[in-house]
Amino acid sequence: MFDIGFLELLIIGVVGLLVLGPERLPKAARTTGLWIGRIKRSVSGMQREINAQLEAEELRQKLAEQQKKLDEGLDRVKRNVEGSVESPSADRATPDRKASEQANDERQQQGSPERRLDDALGRARRQVDDADSDTHEDASPR
Repeated sequence: MFDIGFLELLIIGVVGLLVLGPERLPKAARTTGLWIGRIKRSVSGMQREINAQLEAEELRQKLAEQQKKLDEGLDRVKRNVEGSVESPSADRATPDRKASEQANDERQQQGSPERRLDDALGRARRQVDDADSDTHEDASPR
């Protein structure tokens, strides 16, 4: 903070002794020390608060970035699901599979939101996997 050496402290002490006298100098030094301690504690408290606010802001930014990535991924999956529902490969599903999906839909209407989300994601993954496997089957090795 301040670059005060021993010589400067000695000069301040001698001047203080001459100005205040030997009776009041110890009390003045004690009071000065208390005030300096209070100032240091206040400054360190402010530094801690500033650091905490900076860390909180960094966490908010990271959370916003992760939310953005999650939203982009969800939109991508949504587009893939919509594309695979509209594609002809979805019409080639077996009757057993269609019955199973209808049963899942009925359960989904009665289940909790978490359960419905899990079921929807499972159907989307199956449809994407079916579309990928149809693409791989159609491609002939050259």
